[in-house]
Amino acid sequence: MADVFELEKKDKPMRKMTKMRIKNIGLYYLKRFESSVANLRSVLRRRVNDYAFHTPEFVKQEGYDWIEEVLSDFQRVGYLNDARYSELKIKDYMAAGKSPRYIHGKLREKGIDENLIEKLIAEQDFDPFESALKLARKRRIGPFSASEEIRKERRSKDLAILVRAGFDYDVAVKVLESQV
Repeated sequence: MADVFELEKKDKPMRKMTKMRIKNIGLYYLKRFESSVANLRSVLRRRVNDYAFHTPEFVKQEGYDWIEEVLSDFQRVGYLNDARYSELKIKDYMAAGKSPRYIHGKLREKGIDENLIEKLIAEQDFDPFESALKLARKRRIGPFSASEEIRKERRSKDLAILVRAGFDYDVAVKVLESQV
C-alpha cells in the first residue's frame, strides 16, 4: 500500500520555482516556526537545490538571488529578526535549565552573530546553580535520585551529565552535594 503512495508522489511534477513560490515557502515556514535569517536561508536553499536537481535547465544562482531578495523583504517588514529570535530561544533554554555555553552553541548553529549572542546572554539574569538544579530535577539525578544508594552509585555519571550540559565542574559538584 505504501508503494502506491510513493508512486503517486514520484509521478507528480514539481511546481515551478519562482520568486513568489520562494516567498510563499518562506511565509509558510515562518507561520509555523520562529527562525533566524541564516536558518530560513538554509531552508529555502534546500528547496531551490532540490528543484534544480530535478530540473536541470533551472539556474540555481537565480533562485539564490531570489532568496536574498525575499529575506531582505522579510527583515524589512519584521518577519525575520535575529535579535527577537535569539531572545526567545535564550529564555526557552534558560527555563529548561540549559547553560550559557549550551545556549551559545545552539544559537551559533542557527547562524546568529557572535556579538549578538554574547550581548543577549550577558543581559540575562542567570544563576548557574539554579539552572543546574533545574536540569538535575528534570533528569532525576543528584539530590533528586530515587534513593541515597542510587545517588552514591551514579555520582560520577551524574557529574558527567551536568558537565556535558555546559556547567562548570564546581557548580556540578555543588548541585550533586546539595540536599533538596
